[in-house]
Amino acid sequence: MDRRFLLALVLTGAVLVGTPFLFPTPTPPARPAGAPKTDSSATAPAPAVAPSAATTAPAAMSATPNGAAPGIAAVPVETVTVVQPAATTRYSTRGASPLDVTLARFQALGAQRGNAARIGLPGSPMLRYRIIAAGDTIDFGGADFVPTATTSGVSFVGRVGAAELQVSYTAGAVDYLTDVRLSASGVAAPAFLLVDLPRGFATQEADSTDDYNHLAYAVNTTRGDATGIAFTKLDGGERRLEAGPLSWVVAKNKYFLVGLLAPTSGTPFAEAHIIGEPRAKKATTRGNATAVLPLNGKVHFELYAGPQEWKRLVALGRNFENTNPYGGWLQGVVQPFATIVMSVLLWMKERLGFGYGWVLVIFGVAIRLILWPLNQGAMRTSIKMQRLQPELQASQTKYKSDPQKQQQEILRVYKEHGMSPFSAFSGCLPMLLPMPILFALFWVFQNTIEFRGVPFLWLTDISLHDPLYILPLLMGASMYLLSWIGMRNAPPNPQAKMMSYLFPVMMTFFLLKMAAGLNLYYAIQNLAALPQQWMLAHERAKQNKG
Repeated sequence: MDRRFLLALVLTGAVLVGTPFLFPTPTPPARPAGAPKTDSSATAPAPAVAPSAATTAPAAMSATPNGAAPGIAAVPVETVTVVQPAATTRYSTRGASPLDVTLARFQALGAQRGNAARIGLPGSPMLRYRIIAAGDTIDFGGADFVPTATTSGVSFVGRVGAAELQVSYTAGAVDYLTDVRLSASGVAAPAFLLVDLPRGFATQEADSTDDYNHLAYAVNTTRGDATGIAFTKLDGGERRLEAGPLSWVVAKNKYFLVGLLAPTSGTPFAEAHIIGEPRAKKATTRGNATAVLPLNGKVHFELYAGPQEWKRLVALGRNFENTNPYGGWLQGVVQPFATIVMSVLLWMKERLGFGYGWVLVIFGVAIRLILWPLNQGAMRTSIKMQRLQPELQASQTKYKSDPQKQQQEILRVYKEHGMSPFSAFSGCLPMLLPMPILFALFWVFQNTIEFRGVPFLWLTDISLHDPLYILPLLMGASMYLLSWIGMRNAPPNPQAKMMSYLFPVMMTFFLLKMAAGLNLYYAIQNLAALPQQWMLAHERAKQNKG
């Protein structure tokens, strides 16, 4: 087998094996003293809410008279609607819970095509509140609250036993962000607020299976360590404790999320409890997650219910753009590249004004141009190495009985040609440099809503696979052509010839169902490399004649 190919494999293996040592996973902090343990009731499905009345906006809301006493048993279950420029949120007076959020700027692409995208799960509140105090559980879901319109939101008051409760929702400084403040009197200390996150999402995507496969919870410690827990990775009844302090806890699908963020100068979440649901075959569309927050009479956190727009998440701080921890166990390597790639693509889109399809084309060509000098040097080194092989083999054969003399002769041959035994490594390095970008793009296309529904040429959506399979076939054909030109005028190498057939076929099948944008980028990369490969093959032919 060709020595350069073996060296490439060795270098790739070194990166994969060495990553856990270079970027070790931090040891989770100790669980805070006094934090409550959740039982099965902590994540039991919330009771279905049957809306019986609705209002349009806080100013037009049929507010309860100011003198009404909280916790009146006869209060009917109502749905309160708060309209904002980017989103419309529905709240239920049962449990003072947000039900769902409709996003005006995003369209449902699946069965509900033509309607605005909606975050939520029918029959289940988006959030559900409970308080654990002195061994007792105060469940907001069993109480009816009285709503009151505020300047930029809504407030609910109610009573559960001796506890007087108030939950206020106020529009945040940015779209999709809501300031949540909860107060409780008549509650024994120490007390903890338990917030149940969404148990799932109604899919809004054309590929519902792919959307369900991306269902996950994610947490982030105050040190900035993000961890994702996919629904598919949890067995039924499996329990996971994510120890704090946590700056945010998130439930998400492919493109949208519901996140609880601790204020930058406030009390962080103590921990999060996650419990798996039974699977239907290999998939599951339901999960259970509870965030725990110390309660000292009052508590404050922020609720983000909206799209996974990278710039928007970055602006929120607290490492919130990492709600999609890319790369799995290679996160320490892939995540930085993913961040760089996203920054560059968004900058190009903003500056050039082209659609993302053309941005990917330009990006692919630009990467090849940037790497041109490195590739040029590597390919010329490869040509020299091929010319050296006869002399090296002759030295190895002549002095095979004298290893020391053999080594001296090999070093002499390298020196005469201005090379060293390490020159082969420099030839492999440029082949490996584009790989982190390709890996980063693979992960970026998994959740980047900026690519969602973007058309390009015959494609209706570059985030979905090419329905005609033109791009993956073009990618495979261009990869083979690149290899074929590279082997022209080179010494016969049966292993390299076999790989020139096998590798393009493998990559074509691997990328066949991947995002069309990913295939587009890879195909452009190959096509942009053809002129350089042809020039070097021509140069090799001249040297062979000389």
